[in-house]
Amino acid sequence: MPRFALQIEYDGSPFAGWQRQADQPSVQGAIEAALARLQPGQHTIAAAGRTDAGVHATAQVAHCDLTRDWDPFRLSEALNFHLKPAPVAIVGAARVADDWHARFSAHERRYLFRIIARRAPLTFEAGQAWRINHTLNLTAMQAGADQLLGEHDFTTFRSTMCQAQSPVKTLDALDVTEVPRANGTEYQFRVRARSFLHNQVRSFVGTLERVGAGAWTPDDVGRALAARDRAACGPVCPPMGLYLAGVGYPDDPFAD
Repeated sequence: MPRFALQIEYDGSPFAGWQRQADQPSVQGAIEAALARLQPGQHTIAAAGRTDAGVHATAQVAHCDLTRDWDPFRLSEALNFHLKPAPVAIVGAARVADDWHARFSAHERRYLFRIIARRAPLTFEAGQAWRINHTLNLTAMQAGADQLLGEHDFTTFRSTMCQAQSPVKTLDALDVTEVPRANGTEYQFRVRARSFLHNQVRSFVGTLERVGAGAWTPDDVGRALAARDRAACGPVCPPMGLYLAGVGYPDDPFAD
């Protein structure tokens, strides 16, 4: 059966997360239902990572197996037609080898988290970013972020419900930038690693926000990491500012 890689963009607001659920809407469920309109029967797609309820994606990757050898462009067009009106779009499709796997072939994941600092509520971007009503110290946040780089036991920064066998991960990048806006300031956190623990990015950002607000020092981040204790973590930030922004593969299936 031909295997296809799909690059997927979605607004996570109306979904209970990526993973298919019996009684709640999911991104996986929406795509599998669209596939069933093209090829009747049961479909199970595998993704590079599972996002939680309210989390978005600009470049999630999944793969599916079909009986027909579709032209990739026509496959993406057909899926997008059947995905309406769900806020999910197939932005790329590619034929891949039979042993290619969206999750296991990946060598890195990239996430973006957006904080918007302004007094007024968000209107057009409601549900797309975490709004706070105070500015943050960019230099302090980056100094705290730098203490998380490298290989560590990240027990402090993972959910107690995390199912990963080990809390040891290698964080390759955590860059904090400031984007001036007409009304307020946007802070972007770009995070890169081979894989992540459950709630790891949201735990990082929630902790670093406390550093930026002056409630924590950058060195407090290092001490929290060394504690290897979930109770030492700062607040976990809400999901709406988080985006799965990219998945890396040794050979990019979507490269021109």
